[in-house]
Amino acid sequence: MSWIRRHWKRLLVRILREKAPPAFIARGWAIGMFYGCTIPFGFQLLLSIPTALILRGSKLGATVGTLVTNHFTIFVIYPVQCWLGNRLLGGNLSYGHIVAALKEVVQEQSWESVLQLGGELLEAFFLGGFVLAAVCVPITYFAVLRFVRFSRARREARIARRRARRMACREHKEAKVERRKK
Repeated sequence: MSWIRRHWKRLLVRILREKAPPAFIARGWAIGMFYGCTIPFGFQLLLSIPTALILRGSKLGATVGTLVTNHFTIFVIYPVQCWLGNRLLGGNLSYGHIVAALKEVVQEQSWESVLQLGGELLEAFFLGGFVLAAVCVPITYFAVLRFVRFSRARREARIARRRARRMACREHKEAKVERRKK
């Protein structure tokens, strides 16, 4: 478990030390979150990185943002997304039917298996994904923006405290030298 924490911390440090304005970093994360919610797993990076280039967002953030759907979370997110989209379309697919259909797609990971889902479930997937993105993208943008600003301000305050301590130490040494001269 410590290796996960160590890698997560290293990733956060890389993100925070990215030499870019906070809005640039947050925009990249929001782009990644959008594609993570709306596009099937495996095709998200093909779209998120070029979009980050076009919209001037962080490529690293766009990459990490797509990780909302990964090998562990798609078993929860995709069925909920399809169920929500199906309800909004007025369909009556059961949650169990959706889970069974999506399990085959996740195991095979091919376009043929996606196309075998049927139009109703595909429509539900994309509509549910857009609804999920409409909720998650603004939250992601503002949360990352606030986090980066807060972290950078905290880092600047820490650096200022160190400088002040060094300056006080230097002044103390200089005063000591002056007293010895007298």
